Amino acid sequence: MSTAKMSAAEFLGTFWLVFGGCGSAVISAAFPNVGIGLLGVAFAFGLTLLTMAYTIGHISGCHINPAVSLGLWAGGRFPASLLVPYILSQVAGGIVAAGLLYFIASGKAGFNISSGLASNGYGAHSPGGYSLQAGLVAEVVLTFMFLMIIMGATDKRAPQGFAPLAIGLGLTLIHLVGIPITNLSVNPARSTGPAIFVGGWALSQLWLFWVAPIVGALLGGLAYRSLGGSNQD
Repeated sequence: MSTAKMSAAEFLGTFWLVFGGCGSAVISAAFPNVGIGLLGVAFAFGLTLLTMAYTIGHISGCHINPAVSLGLWAGGRFPASLLVPYILSQVAGGIVAAGLLYFIASGKAGFNISSGLASNGYGAHSPGGYSLQAGLVAEVVLTFMFLMIIMGATDKRAPQGFAPLAIGLGLTLIHLVGIPITNLSVNPARSTGPAIFVGGWALSQLWLFWVAPIVGALLGGLAYRSLGGSNQD
């Protein structure tokens, strides 16, 4: 498979993750009387990843997350030569999805971009009022566990054919924990797209949602490599 096709698949997958996951938060979470709430948003993110894993997993591996690509590289599962095209495609997909979501959401009377467009934040911009330190630790730990799930589920010694289910449900679970803390990132591309359109505080806090997921992913990749071996066989 060519690099161009794999990168295009990563663009598409990240677009769907941000549009579906953030879209559920912006459009559906608090919809009058039938809002899907935190549980619905968590499942929306998990479902976007699960559906894309079956759609593009055989093309690009369905990383759709710069931290995951870096973590898989640290774990011996991904070549360094593909990191740049993958990460650029993932970030581009997140930005395009956020732009389209902004266009749709702004079609409702009274919409205000200052509401965040599902941006990630800490302190005054944390849904639950959690501090920078709490957000940093949560993002590192949750990304670490996400990488452990990905590495383990895709190991050739694991039951075959079930990896997308385990990984999608894993993403759902960490959203259930992390949404009140930071709106949950564990994915720099997911954070970058909305932050660009919100600007201001979202951009000033974006650094944490690059640093923490990448640290957690690298630690997760290295930990699984030590625990289970660097290869899939």
